[in-house]
Amino acid sequence: MASVLGNLENMVVLGVVIGLFVFLRGLIRNYDGSSLRKSWPLVGMMLPLLFQLHRFHEWCTEMLEANNRNVLFRGPWSSNMNGLLTGDPSNIHYIMTSNFSNFPQGRDFKEFFDVLGDGIFNSDSDMWKTQRKLAHQLMSHPLFHKLVVKSTHEKVEKGLIPVLEHVWEQGLVVDLQDLFQRFTFDATCLTVIGHDPGCLSISFPEVVFCRAVDDAQKAIFYRHVLPQAIWKLQKWLNVGQEKILKRSTETSDRIISEIISAKKEKVCKTMGNNTGLEDDNGQGIDLIASYIMEDAIVMGCKSSDDKFLRDTVLSLLVAGRETTSSALSWFFWLVSRNPHVEKKIIDELRATLQHDPDQADHTGKCRLLNVEVLKRLPYLHGAICESLRLYPPLPFNHKSPLKTDRLPSGHHVIPKMKIYISVYSIGRMSSIWGSDCLEFKPERWITVGGGIKHQPSHKFFAFGAGPRSCLGKNIAFLQVKAVAAAIIYNYKVQLVAGQTITPSISINLHMKHGMKVKLFKRSAS
Repeated sequence: MASVLGNLENMVVLGVVIGLFVFLRGLIRNYDGSSLRKSWPLVGMMLPLLFQLHRFHEWCTEMLEANNRNVLFRGPWSSNMNGLLTGDPSNIHYIMTSNFSNFPQGRDFKEFFDVLGDGIFNSDSDMWKTQRKLAHQLMSHPLFHKLVVKSTHEKVEKGLIPVLEHVWEQGLVVDLQDLFQRFTFDATCLTVIGHDPGCLSISFPEVVFCRAVDDAQKAIFYRHVLPQAIWKLQKWLNVGQEKILKRSTETSDRIISEIISAKKEKVCKTMGNNTGLEDDNGQGIDLIASYIMEDAIVMGCKSSDDKFLRDTVLSLLVAGRETTSSALSWFFWLVSRNPHVEKKIIDELRATLQHDPDQADHTGKCRLLNVEVLKRLPYLHGAICESLRLYPPLPFNHKSPLKTDRLPSGHHVIPKMKIYISVYSIGRMSSIWGSDCLEFKPERWITVGGGIKHQPSHKFFAFGAGPRSCLGKNIAFLQVKAVAAAIIYNYKVQLVAGQTITPSISINLHMKHGMKVKLFKRSAS
């Protein structure tokens, strides 16, 4: 009898969800978009959200700018989507730093990002502290830093430059975003798993893993904007974006399983002669080999446990590839549209090399800057920060409080209530950055004395803030500077006319249609 009643209850819920979905579709067809914030019966603010989905981040910015940086969002009836949309730096500092313990990732976050398992981005409490401590210990090791510098330089020299030379010599049009995704995937694989998959080559091979990750990210984004009942129904029925997510997860899991198996076998053969991060040549080894060799205890299991390694590999590969490639893509789009910024970057590069010509490497007819030069380029650093302000790779975040709390903005928040942080909007509001907030001005990051001007992380949120701030920040800056300097110093990047550059609907801020460019060799003078 109980099972019959349970099935009947499930059928009723299913009928309500389907009816709500049909109702929403009917409303959308007749909605003129005249009100950004109007809350409708039964569906709340879901209607304007779906209507504005194609420009989701701009819509959030407009609402926040018009409502003192905070907007209470009403979801459909019984959808558990009610929450607070905020772009308020004081709220962000409170949530991410001063009262961090009351705002963990939470069950909802882990459910949205279940594909990442129990990796560092999903974990909380003691599990997160243990993973964070271990990751920080390994990533801050001098030998790992040496490996990052070496692999980045070699990937620019032997991967990026040959492809750029081929594109220039043949007069080809190239998708620069695709090029950067290939570069960052190869570079991340080298530091995480110690293997170069060779995605960055003139043959432009298909990258199955990357396509699977892109599909998964799009599906996860839709989980954030659809009522939970709808996407869970799709998951149960194995249809729509949830079907795509399942297929992409199976693909990435298969590839990662092969990587882990090969890595374990290799490490087991060499562990008798090595300890810690050092390899036979003293060059340092990759992170996953380090986890296995250190045999660290995580989640009550050894780090050589396959599930832990799977979750760690996927989290690190996604974080390294997605964020850095996004940063490079938007940086070059902004620079190409602001020739005065490009000229200042070139002048800085030439002046630096003129004073110290030995601090450069020659690759054929191209010149590469080594890490010491990259540290002495404040204007380039400022231009990268400015690009990250306008186009943060991770455009939004969300939290839920453990206990009832009151934010600095005066809003009361309760357990299970979602707090949506619009990272994209924070960098685009005049109330935070001034009336010129939409201008690309690297100068806002330069001090009177010519140094780098610091901005608090709750205002410049591209790398997060507080205890969960990005561990790979320095690696990201090194890679972006190395690629940016190599390209700008040697080539003129020209956007192909007629294309539309717009953010994709995804949890990472990619360009929806890529970025087609042509390259022209720059004179040495």
